Amino acid sequence: MTIIEELVKKGILDKKRGRALENEAKSSGKREEEIILEQKVFSEEFLFNYKAEYLGLPLKKIFPEEIPRDILEKITEETARYYKIIPLAKKDNVLEVGMVYPDDLSAQEALKFLARSENLNYKVFLITLTDFNNLLKQYRAVKKEVVKVLEELKTELKEEKLATVGEEIERLIEEAPIAKVVAVILRYGVEGKASDIHIEPTKDQLRIRFRMLGDLHASIFLPAKILSAIITRVKILSNLKIDEKRIPQDGRFSARIEDRDIDFRVSTFPTIMGEKAAIRILDPTVGLKKIEELGLSSHNFEILKKAIKKPYGMILVTGPTGSGKTTTLYAVLQILNKEQVNIITLEDPVEYFVEGINQSQIRPEIGYDFARGLRQILRQDPDIIMVGEIRDQETAALATHSSLTGHIVLSTLHTNNAVGVIPRLIDMGVQPFLIPPTLSLAVAQRLVGRLCDKCKQKIKIKKAIKEVITREIANIKDKIKIKEPIKYMWKAVGCKYCHGTGFSGRIALFEVLEMKEQLFDAVLNEPSEKRIAEAAKKSGMITMREDGIVKVLDGVTTFEEVLRETASE
Repeated sequence: MTIIEELVKKGILDKKRGRALENEAKSSGKREEEIILEQKVFSEEFLFNYKAEYLGLPLKKIFPEEIPRDILEKITEETARYYKIIPLAKKDNVLEVGMVYPDDLSAQEALKFLARSENLNYKVFLITLTDFNNLLKQYRAVKKEVVKVLEELKTELKEEKLATVGEEIERLIEEAPIAKVVAVILRYGVEGKASDIHIEPTKDQLRIRFRMLGDLHASIFLPAKILSAIITRVKILSNLKIDEKRIPQDGRFSARIEDRDIDFRVSTFPTIMGEKAAIRILDPTVGLKKIEELGLSSHNFEILKKAIKKPYGMILVTGPTGSGKTTTLYAVLQILNKEQVNIITLEDPVEYFVEGINQSQIRPEIGYDFARGLRQILRQDPDIIMVGEIRDQETAALATHSSLTGHIVLSTLHTNNAVGVIPRLIDMGVQPFLIPPTLSLAVAQRLVGRLCDKCKQKIKIKKAIKEVITREIANIKDKIKIKEPIKYMWKAVGCKYCHGTGFSGRIALFEVLEMKEQLFDAVLNEPSEKRIAEAAKKSGMITMREDGIVKVLDGVTTFEEVLRETASE
C-alpha cells in the first residue's frame, strides 16, 4: 500500500485529492512524498512522522556536521543519491543507515548487497528529504575538497618528512596541500558560521570540531601523522614559534574568505597526544552588531540608551565565557564613537578593529596588565574607557575612580546575574558608598538559539507550561506588552536553511539592573545578593527568565532553551 493509499484509508486525505496526487506522481515520475510536499498538502514533519508510524521504523533527526567523513565513505555519493540511502554511524559490526524510502524494494536490495560486500549488519532509520539533502552537501563539502588534498598529501608529503621542522618541511607546508587543507578548514568554519575551530589530536586520528550555536560538532577526521604539519601551518600564519611545542602560544592572523576579511585568533596548547589548536573566528559581519540587533526588549533598550547618554558612570556586562559580553560592549561603543570624544580600550585580546577608537592589547607577560594600562589611559585625556575585564582589586578601584571623575567606563565581570555585580564589586574592595554614584548599569546575559523563521512551527502550550509562563510574566505586564490570551508558542523543526537544526544563529537573554534610589538602602546597609534582588524587582527590573519567556511567546526562541540557560533562577 502506498503512502497516499494509507492516508486515504485512514481518512486523513480526501479520496478525490488522493487520486489527483497519485496521477500527478505518475505523470511527473516523482515520488508521492515529493508531490505531497511540493503541493504543501502536509508538512514534512507530519508526513514523515506518520510514515514512521505506518512503517514501524524510528524517524531519526540528523545533524550533518556530526556525521564523520569515514562513515560517509561507507556508501558512495552516487549510490546514496540514487537510492536515497546514507550512512549515519557504525557501532561494532552494525552500520546505521538513513533511508528516505525504506519501502523501496530496489533500495532494500542495494543495502543488502552493500552489507554483504562489507560483511556488516545494518539498522535502518527513516530520515526526511530535507535531512537527506543536507547530508549530501557533506559529500561535496568534505569529500571533494579535503579528500582531494589528502590524496595530494600522500604523494607529496612522506611520513618521515613530518618528523622534524626544517627548511624542507616549511617549504612543503607553505606550498603543498597542507596549506589547502588548512584553507578548507577555515572556509568551512566561516561558511558554517562557526564561532570556533578545534584542531585536536586523538589516539588514532586528527579531529576537527566546529562550535556552532554554542555546541561543538566533529566534522572532519584526518590522518594522525599530519598533525605536526597542520599545526605548523597554523603557527606560520599566526607568526608563532614553530619549533616551540612545550608551552602554549597565542597569535592571530587575517584571511580573505567569501570576499571579506576575517580575523582568526589562535591558541596552541600542548597535550600528551601532541599540540592542539583552538581558533576563534572573528567575523565582523557576525560579531559586530548594532545595539538594535542584540535582542533587548523595548523596556531594557530604553534603560540602556538612557545610561549611554549620561556623561559618566560604569556600565558593566556580566555572564559566562561565550555569552556575548564583548559583542554587547562593541555595540555600545559604536553608538558612543563620535568625532567629539576620545575613546580608548584595553582588551585581551583586541577582537575587532573599530575605526576611530584607540584600541590597546594588554601584555601581562611584560607587566602591561589592565591595572597598569588603566593608569596610563587616564593620562591620555579620555572621555570613554573600555576595559576588557575587571579581574582584580586594583582594576576595580581604578575603574570606579575613573567613573567618579567624569568618565564613561565599560567593562565586564564574571557573575551569575546582574544583581551579583554589586556584591562582587564590594568583594573586590570597592566601598559600598561609592557604588550608587558610579554604577549606572549592570547587564547580565546568556545566549540561546534563535528559531529559524523558515521552519519554526506554532504549537499549543501545554497546561503545565502555561502555568509556569503565567506565573513568570505576572510582574512584568505593566512594562512589556504581552499578547493575551496566552495559547501558543513555537518549536524548532529544521529545514535546509538552518541545516536541520531548527535554529538560525543565537540571541541574548538580558537582565538589566539600573541603579535607582530604591536600591541605595540595600547597597549601603545590606548588600547581599538576595536583598539587592528584592530591591531590584521592586524598582522594575525584568529578570533573565522573564525576558526569556517574552521571547518564547514572541516566537524568537523555545521554552526549553530558556529553561536550560536560566535553570539557576
